[in-house]
Amino acid sequence: MIIKVCGMRDGENIRQVSALGVNWIGMIFWEQSPRNVTMIPTHAGIIPDRAKEFETSSASGVSYTAPQRVGVFVDEMAQNIITRAVNYRLDIIQLHGHESPTFIRNLRHTLDPDLRPGIRFMKAVSIACADDLLLCKDYEDCVDYFLFDTKCTTVGGSGRQFDWSLLKAYNGQKPFLLSGGIGPDDADRIKTFSHPQCIGIDLNSRFETEPGMKDVEALRSFLSQLKN
Repeated sequence: MIIKVCGMRDGENIRQVSALGVNWIGMIFWEQSPRNVTMIPTHAGIIPDRAKEFETSSASGVSYTAPQRVGVFVDEMAQNIITRAVNYRLDIIQLHGHESPTFIRNLRHTLDPDLRPGIRFMKAVSIACADDLLLCKDYEDCVDYFLFDTKCTTVGGSGRQFDWSLLKAYNGQKPFLLSGGIGPDDADRIKTFSHPQCIGIDLNSRFETEPGMKDVEALRSFLSQLKN
């Protein structure tokens, strides 16, 4: 199962969470988000190179493989996405707005292979009823993953869960991540959730001490419950 921790923007907090063995770190590039990463003065240095092993500190002696980097965008201009993808060395671009399939195809063609070879794309789909899943058909041939989130007035990060049973209606061929208000008490519920295309979960606001700062111990405990 892929564990994605999203909405991160503090370098040390990212290193602490990475040491837990999570797979993907999500950084939000949207000015209206309280987790907007563009307030960070450093760019690429925020996360260690993914291909290397790092120690979080000489005292702890804990080593880990740095997670893949996911950049989250909401109806952003293509050039701004391209710039962020290069500067932050993104592995995955998550689109959380009303981006069209044509927009995504053109963006992939621009980035891959010249600027970010092998970069992948994930389209977020907000779910309130089974009919919302019909949108996936338009994107099946241009994205690598879907992320199913709670439909709300904000753009993600609401901390609210949708009815996961609605995803039984999803019969697409693209894998997806389950999102939407997953919290520290949901490990058992995730264990009982089953869908052939579900490859992971997205964690965000319910593991925060404040917007953009994750509670490392709460994550550690949750991941331990999930594994056991």
